Amino acid sequence: MKSDTEIERDVRDELKWNPDLDADDIAVSVKDGVVALAGFTHSYPDRLEAESAAKRVAGVRAVANDIEVRLPSIEQRPDPEIARDAVAALVSELPISHDKIKAIVRDGWITLEGSAERQDQKTVAENAVRKVKGIKGVLNVIMVEPNVEPSELKQKIQDAFKRNAEVDADGIQVEANGSEVVLKGAVRSWIEREEAERVAWSAPGVSRVDDRIVVSP
Repeated sequence: MKSDTEIERDVRDELKWNPDLDADDIAVSVKDGVVALAGFTHSYPDRLEAESAAKRVAGVRAVANDIEVRLPSIEQRPDPEIARDAVAALVSELPISHDKIKAIVRDGWITLEGSAERQDQKTVAENAVRKVKGIKGVLNVIMVEPNVEPSELKQKIQDAFKRNAEVDADGIQVEANGSEVVLKGAVRSWIEREEAERVAWSAPGVSRVDDRIVVSP
């Protein structure tokens, strides 16, 4: 098992591996396999990429991303312009259900509110506005309002795990309480844990996923 010092070294190396990231502006610390990222990036996509880079490192159990986005002055935009582009992105990606979602912009941060019938619609909405230029971050508080039986929900998720080549279905237990799902068990990497959670969220009718899966390399 890797020590925290080894994980920290590998995370720093992974950050430096990406030519689009200025790793010198990002601070890394590790305790008990939990990585804390601080410092700043020059764009929101870079902030997300730094988090993804840390998650790719073997031995990482969780990531706390406290990186600040400091946009160059030439890339800063007024909130109304960002809001208009956010609405256009939602209409483009969710042509049928966009009217149930609102984008509120304040100081470069986009907050998504409203409702969706499926978790994947909530995810699509967030991915759509992430592409808007000049944003500092996205807060997604869209509520998923499903209508599905717990037994059916559990079975759909279990079947999806079995179809997924990246997830060891035998190592994960699924519980469904109403529209809420609890995942338990152990996986080999943080990426596998994240994939299992993504699969669960993608099931029609899921409103919440409590991911209790542990990473046991």
